[in-house]
Amino acid sequence: MSLIEFNNVSFTYPNGFSAVEDIDFHIEKGENIAIVGQNGAGKTTMVKMMNGLLKPTSGKVVIDGMDTCDFTTARLSRKTGYVFQNPDDQIFHNTVRQEIEFGPSVLGYDAQRVKELTEYTAKLVGLSDELEENPYNLPLSIRKFVTIASVIAMDTEIIVLDEPTAGQDIRGIRILENMIEELKEKGKTIITITHDMEFVVNNFDKVFVMAHKNLLKVTEPKEVFSDSALLEESMLKRPYISEIVWQFGLPEHIILRKELAEYIVKIARSS
Repeated sequence: MSLIEFNNVSFTYPNGFSAVEDIDFHIEKGENIAIVGQNGAGKTTMVKMMNGLLKPTSGKVVIDGMDTCDFTTARLSRKTGYVFQNPDDQIFHNTVRQEIEFGPSVLGYDAQRVKELTEYTAKLVGLSDELEENPYNLPLSIRKFVTIASVIAMDTEIIVLDEPTAGQDIRGIRILENMIEELKEKGKTIITITHDMEFVVNNFDKVFVMAHKNLLKVTEPKEVFSDSALLEESMLKRPYISEIVWQFGLPEHIILRKELAEYIVKIARSS
């Protein structure tokens, strides 16, 4: 059985708006997934069904063998940690330390374990020097790391990040990349919604492409960014290396700076 299973899942909001229609997929333990697509494609609605914030209108969502309709959000949050796009929707304590400590404390970890998780996650996301600060005294980009740390500290198997790169500078992006790499090494399953295609090609092994309230394709980044029809339908832009490759008619499998540099060196040596 897969860690996450969506079986013919649809979701309609109480006002009658259909956000997700007949989605079917599975995710294995330890996979690193980017979810991309146009605004309104259903990305956030879909991931909120992974921890019970939303329950499917039809079909079945199964998380590590648990049908989400049979369990509370509190119970499912022990499996799936969800980081909101807007940190101000999530922060409610007076210090960064209290914010990070809250999740593992609620889950029943002893004081020593809570301390270890708090210090580890603060270091992981660059917040060790801000533990006694009020989160609302920090810039929005740093507050986003407060919420990320508070979820990682819960030590869940699945971590869902909703637009983590929004508002981040180069330093923030590097922290996110190093964080994801370390969490992958720990065997965590990471699911990230993002509009940042550079972030996708540099950090993710598999991409879920969404449009029209449905899942168009599940594949690796190279296939996504070499498929012009898929990009147009899902209203995605190419990352800048793919754009250069496309404009100059170079091999479309090239999506990374290193790959482009190696190709140029190879051509130069053969000429």
